[in-house]
Amino acid sequence: MFEAPLGITLKHFALQYQDNAQPTLSGIDMTIPAGQWTVLLGRSGSGKTTLLRYLAGLLSDNVTIRGQLLTSDERPVSHRVAYMAQQDLLLPWLSVFDNVCLSIRFATNHQSKPHPQEQALKLLEQVGLADYADAKPAQLSGGMRQRVALARTLMQNKPIVLMDEPFSALDAVTRHKLQGLAAKLLAGKTVVLITHDPQEAVRLAEQLYVLRGTPAKVQSLNVPKSLPPRTLDTECTSLQQAILDQLEQDYA
Repeated sequence: MFEAPLGITLKHFALQYQDNAQPTLSGIDMTIPAGQWTVLLGRSGSGKTTLLRYLAGLLSDNVTIRGQLLTSDERPVSHRVAYMAQQDLLLPWLSVFDNVCLSIRFATNHQSKPHPQEQALKLLEQVGLADYADAKPAQLSGGMRQRVALARTLMQNKPIVLMDEPFSALDAVTRHKLQGLAAKLLAGKTVVLITHDPQEAVRLAEQLYVLRGTPAKVQSLNVPKSLPPRTLDTECTSLQQAILDQLEQDYA
């Protein structure tokens, strides 16, 4: 069953762990448009992953939240997100096919996925791994494993996809290829991507935010008008340098 893209707005949002003296995030005003890629950068410890985990409903109880989270259809975000992490998290004892189908085991409504096996095989074909359906994760390269993780994410068929540095452990060429593949296969989804890489951010972002300071506040940056995944031209290079300049100030 297809679900329309979902937009999210954070207003005056703040988050503080109860055992910390000050908030991790404060005064966050941020728009995540429906059906677009929103990319978030910031130094280590700025709260990027914390924010993503909040959107995914994965935070523990020892967190105080203030502010508002609004969705474009006024329905809650929970159970409407798929999460793709830096580690592929493939189960080593399962085949590639069974790893892609893992979400079906936990689905509460099997009728929402007619012919799931056919769907999984089609996704493996789209990520170029149809010939590896019976292979185990240990037989795959790092890039191939992340393609399996991408197929598993798509198999969940959620309107929001949260991505926590999913390509950061890959070599430059594999990373570039997977960026393009993800942009193609996730078209029409509401994607929030965390990255430490300004080049990746510039290449994929339709909305671009930088978290800065302690507690972290968010700053919006304008992106080129060309559609992602972008060819890195002079305008992209200038934005990349501007991002580095901003991030460097937080390390001073």
